Amino acid sequence: MVEKAKKVKKKLRSPSAFTVLFVVIALMATLTWVIPSGSYMTKPDPNNSEKTVRIHGTYKEDSKVSTSVNDKGETVTTDVRQGFWDAFISPVKGMAEKLDVIVFVLILGGFLGVTMKTGALDATLGALLKKMQGKEKWLIPILMTFFAIGGTTYGMQEEAVAFYALIVPIMLAAGYNAMTAVMVIVLGGGVGVLGSTINPFSTGIAAGSADVPLGNVLGVQAVILVLCLAAAIAFTMRYAAKVKAGGYKDDVRYKPATTTLDMKNVPKFTAPRKAVMTVFAITFILMIVSLIPWEDFNITLFSDIYNHAKDLPIIGAILGVGHTVSFGNWYFNEISTLFLISTVIIAAIYYREFQKENVFVVDTFLKGTADLLGVALIIAVATGVSVVMQNGAIQDTIIYWGESLLGHVGHGLVGVLAFLFYIPMTFVIPSSSGLAAATMPVLAPVAELVGANKEIIIVAFATASGLLNMIAPTIASLMGGLALAGVSYRTWLKRTAPIMVIFALISMAVILVYGAML
Repeated sequence: MVEKAKKVKKKLRSPSAFTVLFVVIALMATLTWVIPSGSYMTKPDPNNSEKTVRIHGTYKEDSKVSTSVNDKGETVTTDVRQGFWDAFISPVKGMAEKLDVIVFVLILGGFLGVTMKTGALDATLGALLKKMQGKEKWLIPILMTFFAIGGTTYGMQEEAVAFYALIVPIMLAAGYNAMTAVMVIVLGGGVGVLGSTINPFSTGIAAGSADVPLGNVLGVQAVILVLCLAAAIAFTMRYAAKVKAGGYKDDVRYKPATTTLDMKNVPKFTAPRKAVMTVFAITFILMIVSLIPWEDFNITLFSDIYNHAKDLPIIGAILGVGHTVSFGNWYFNEISTLFLISTVIIAAIYYREFQKENVFVVDTFLKGTADLLGVALIIAVATGVSVVMQNGAIQDTIIYWGESLLGHVGHGLVGVLAFLFYIPMTFVIPSSSGLAAATMPVLAPVAELVGANKEIIIVAFATASGLLNMIAPTIASLMGGLALAGVSYRTWLKRTAPIMVIFALISMAVILVYGAML
């Protein structure tokens, strides 16, 4: 009986993130054989001259196998169906597509490795928790509100990977578990994206593609944001309280990739460590400030400073100002460089102490990158799912199904049905900006045809996309974060299913009320 119980327990072990993703890739590859291929006619994107958008009502079904003649006069056969080879090469292509994100994760690992070696982070977090002794639970609403602000303003998602090294040790030292840390980051940032108010990569692109002023949906998105954030905070604090009382011991079966803080042996907060933490804090502040698209909010301060510095003789050239872009236009290459520079500064500050301890900075940096190598590979495999879908040429067909569905319902239900349609669409196109650009030109006119307003489609898109960003295995930042925290994907789904249902109900209720008011 004991051996049988052990076998059953072994069979029920949660699959790894890699296993889940390869199963999804295999499923998506199979669907490319089942779902018809098709395409829309396109026209130049009025918001981006380098891109095109689909034209409503122009869908036509295409053959899975086609022939064409190349420039050399040779007949070329193209088969869009994805097979065995395509499934296994998709993570490789995914790595190429997400190379900038992967490099950022590896450099971040090196940066954190060097910072951790100084003991500055342990000293800071230890001092913080000693001051908050008995009040640690209030860190949860504070941190979740912070991440929600990042999500609603500029869509903080993949950048949030950088915060696991801070939040996981804090939650563990406060008596919680790594799952609590994941909830703080993913649910906090996730409801921010779900309730995107001025997020230019979600509602911003969607409103532009639908030819609707962003201000038209700002109010309703703010209502959804407040309601969902309150629900998320209450849910996370309730879970955290049960963890502290001794519950949910099996939720984290793997060792987190981040360092655990030992409250019994907290390092002293020396002057060099204070200097290191100053650089550490400034780095994260600069990262956040650099990613917010200020010019979209008519704030030109950073572009003005950049243009002035670029024109400075000699100094501008030495700093290389003309070879980068202003704050608000940074992306992963720039923030990777920021973390690399900060690593060098921290190593210089702590150079004497490292010499005393016989620590080699380069070796420490490389060890830190190795610690996050698994996360980088998960990002590549997760991106492989969308590679299979794109190459399988079934995205336009699924969009057409949505167009047909919405075109045959009354205006009162169009918002809810659009919400339900966007849930599977987020699997097909994980990028919120890509999903908005792909579907809004097609679905927004459908809303007007059935007597509804285009704004309802934008709200349905933002809420459904934001919801799936917190649970879909195709979201690289989610899978990477779970790997960092040592939480299985299966356990994450199990624990967060109730709050996801609440988010969905809040979204659909607000959409129904909003649709009735329009």
